[in-house]
Amino acid sequence: GDCYLSFSVLLIKSLVLFLLTVTMFLSTLTPKFYFALTVTSSFISGLIFVFEWWHFRKYGTSFIEQVSVSHLRPLIGGAESSPPAPAAFLAGENETSRQNMPECKVWRNPLNLFRGAEYSRYMWVTGKEPLTYYDMNLSAQDHQTFFTCDTDALRPSDTVMQKAWRERNPQARIKAAYQALELNNEISPTTVICFAMLSCYFFYFSCATAYVLLAEEEATTIVDAEKYFKQALKAGEMIYRKSQNCHSQSPQHEAQLRRDTNVLVYVKRRLAMCARKLGRIREAVKMMRDLMKEFPLLSMLNIHENLLEALLELQAYADVQAVLAKYDDISLPKSAAICYTAALLKARAVSERFSPETASRRGLSTAEINAVEAIHRAVEFNPHVPKYLLEMKSLVLPPEHILKRGDSEAVAYAFFHLQHWKRIEGALNLLHCTWEGTFRMIPYPLEKGHLFYPYPSCTETADRELLPTFHEVSVYPQKELPFFIHFTAGLCSFSAMLALLTHQFPELMVIFAKAVSTLRNKVHRQLPAPASQTTPSSKVGLY
Repeated sequence: GDCYLSFSVLLIKSLVLFLLTVTMFLSTLTPKFYFALTVTSSFISGLIFVFEWWHFRKYGTSFIEQVSVSHLRPLIGGAESSPPAPAAFLAGENETSRQNMPECKVWRNPLNLFRGAEYSRYMWVTGKEPLTYYDMNLSAQDHQTFFTCDTDALRPSDTVMQKAWRERNPQARIKAAYQALELNNEISPTTVICFAMLSCYFFYFSCATAYVLLAEEEATTIVDAEKYFKQALKAGEMIYRKSQNCHSQSPQHEAQLRRDTNVLVYVKRRLAMCARKLGRIREAVKMMRDLMKEFPLLSMLNIHENLLEALLELQAYADVQAVLAKYDDISLPKSAAICYTAALLKARAVSERFSPETASRRGLSTAEINAVEAIHRAVEFNPHVPKYLLEMKSLVLPPEHILKRGDSEAVAYAFFHLQHWKRIEGALNLLHCTWEGTFRMIPYPLEKGHLFYPYPSCTETADRELLPTFHEVSVYPQKELPFFIHFTAGLCSFSAMLALLTHQFPELMVIFAKAVSTLRNKVHRQLPAPASQTTPSSKVGLY
């Protein structure tokens, strides 16, 4: 006890002597010293900041953070808990995906909403336009491509509809659709017989595309839209049968058959979507399956994505897996719906019992590894989706066109599939625990890619044209700056400011430094003394 007391007294005396020496030293310093000190510290912190920024731009990580995690944390007994790297996928998928593909091809949204019954109602309530001019212009081009052909000039109603699809004003388009229907009603039976004698191409009684336009834009409810589509289906089926009988007569008849096929497929698909929105899920699934069987060559329309969403609503996960087994193929283009639905099914098998703490102690099981790999694969394909599923970003109505791997596709997927992720207990928790690990696995710079072809660099521009202006577009790759870059930047700026102030006001900065030193000494004296620094008499009394 006496030795301990003597050591404590000696330590206190040494500390007081050191503080007195420092105080005397500071009092003898000149303004030139302070200026040289601040300039030197500013220069050194500036070098550190430049090096940190260069290292981050080249390798995507902070050098200081990397050194602290790799070398300092093991010394103090810590361990980095990073998600396991996924096993290699099929080599064929990796190679096939890296083929030269169009980077920013815009696709029709398979689950696009109805303009009159959904988009317009949103605008009436919020006063915000959910569709951009670029998006609607793409839709007008699609309508002209799929719903018109060179022989439309021979039929008055189709000529009117050709102009209707080019109209920018919605009311003008609706007026043209009614005009086309009136022209059909004015055709006399004699005219029909004469046309039928000349060519079976002219044998028709209704204009299916006019009903399509009215269903899309005039109907203010899904029920009204379904009524218009049913009328379009009757007219479309009749015209399609006639075109099938005549398609071999000339190239013009072949073009007519392609157009009538497009109209029929579009109408049946929208009818299935109406049934899905009205709660008749099984009816919608049957209509989609029949449509895919009747027109197997139209897989580029992505009707299977409508089917996947409807089957998830029915919770028919075995049927969902069967659809994925057919369309999640190496030779077929991927989509967020395919990749994230595959991840959801694998997460469903383990998410209910998954715990990050338990997994870190015992390691991941085979099923958990498969689920994590599927999530990593989905996140690499479209890195924007998780923030919407985890509700870290607000959703807007999906556009009529999407850019695969872009923010527009992420909005469209999450808008319809968020409820399916919420329905499976623990799925969002598993996604939250694992999705960020993908970014540590993807090579940097991103020209290299990992499981898919490299992420396109033009997605931000296309997404800004597809999504409304009030939506904050998600940008990737955009990594947040590490803490140490902010820290070194602040240190460099602060020391540079001190150097400037010392150069401009040397006497004031010397007074300020002495005041800070005096204040520190006062604070140190006012602090309560530790138990080891008690007086000798009290120590003797304790013993």
